[in-house]
Amino acid sequence: MHFIADELKKLSQGGNVRFASVGFSPLSRLKRDPRVSLWSKANKVETANGIECYLWRTPLHPFNLQSSALRGIERVVYKAYPRWAPPVLKQWMAEADFIVVESGIGLVFLDMIKSLAPEARLIYIASDLLETIGCAGYLCEVLRSEARSFDLIRVPSEVMLPSFPNHSACGVVPHGIDRSIRDIECRSPYRGGVNIVSVGSMLFDPSFFEIAAPRFPDVTFHIIGGGKKSFELNIPNVKVYPEMPFRETIAYIKHAQAGVAPYNGNDIAPYLADTSMKLMQYGFLGVPAICPSQAVGNHSGRFGYEPGNAASIEHAVREAITSPRFVPHEYPTWTEVAERILDHIRPKRSALARP
Repeated sequence: MHFIADELKKLSQGGNVRFASVGFSPLSRLKRDPRVSLWSKANKVETANGIECYLWRTPLHPFNLQSSALRGIERVVYKAYPRWAPPVLKQWMAEADFIVVESGIGLVFLDMIKSLAPEARLIYIASDLLETIGCAGYLCEVLRSEARSFDLIRVPSEVMLPSFPNHSACGVVPHGIDRSIRDIECRSPYRGGVNIVSVGSMLFDPSFFEIAAPRFPDVTFHIIGGGKKSFELNIPNVKVYPEMPFRETIAYIKHAQAGVAPYNGNDIAPYLADTSMKLMQYGFLGVPAICPSQAVGNHSGRFGYEPGNAASIEHAVREAITSPRFVPHEYPTWTEVAERILDHIRPKRSALARP
């Protein structure tokens, strides 16, 4: 979403682009939410890259209660949450020509958006299916009932299309990549030897490292921003790092013998083969990738394993670290992604570019 917002600002020809981030409270500290580093900047408008940004922090925020017995309470909390919305968010909604909602908690604001901005064009960015990322059942219900309210539902993989109601305005627009990362000159952060890197916390499965690391004692496994579960690992050849700026991770990827996407085998959706940002980054930089077999897809340079299966994990790691670098994959730029999203609603595109 940050990349898309930056590109929309470039395409706006002087128009306003505003970015609101919600679902943030002291509970976020427990989840090691990367936005915690912005704690002091919450609840006030900040400007970054010409974009007005607002991180809304509340005493509590709704979350998946993970119990069917508590669904009634969950529903009440989610419905109440938008009522606390600060005036600045309501003002931004009322003034918008286009409103982009990302998959997740932002869906609870749909009624407010339609009330305050009935003429605004609504775009839903389905970066993931809600069920895949463990969203609350209430959010899934809202999306099912309101899917046809959107002027565009952008999905990054064709595999996701059947998950939306018939006659929804779906458009397939793949994820993009910042091609400048290939030109970044950076020294190796490693001290020699064989190194495998994992970046990100989505569906993080610590059992991969519990199985792989002891079988490859001469390989160092580096986990960057793996979340709470990664910090619970206590294995000599596994190094765990907190979340770091995106560009700082590039050196770790470029100089690694392989990258790994340690997704939890119980939660892997087939579309991840096309949408996994970490796998895209590995492929774009020509780094062999280790991932569950469900995430291999038709992509070369990936070595699949069955989660929890020690023999298949050992085989995948060995194949990856002995594999030569391959011809890097090409992906669209984020500029191309933003343009393709706007192309789907081109009849009113001129509203984005105001004199």
